[in-house]
Amino acid sequence: MIIEVKYKKLGRQKAYGIADEHIILDTRLKGKKHLEILIHEALHIIFPELTEDEVVTKSILLTNLLWSESYRKTDLDNSQPLQDGNT
Repeated sequence: MIIEVKYKKLGRQKAYGIADEHIILDTRLKGKKHLEILIHEALHIIFPELTEDEVVTKSILLTNLLWSESYRKTDLDNSQPLQDGNT
């Protein structure tokens, strides 16, 4: 599964992000909130059976874990393949 991420201002929708066939994130998201909403919307796509409360809980848990491990949107190195052999 490949999940495409697009960016646009979502002020009129009163949302930080939207998940349908792809993820749309508000262009104004920064830092930890960007990570949280990206994970949140990805969980909606990967696990559509989860309730909104479950998605919120899991996205916050994963965000705090990754953030505490210093994951940031600055390292563009993807030279090592993922577990499925793809980069």
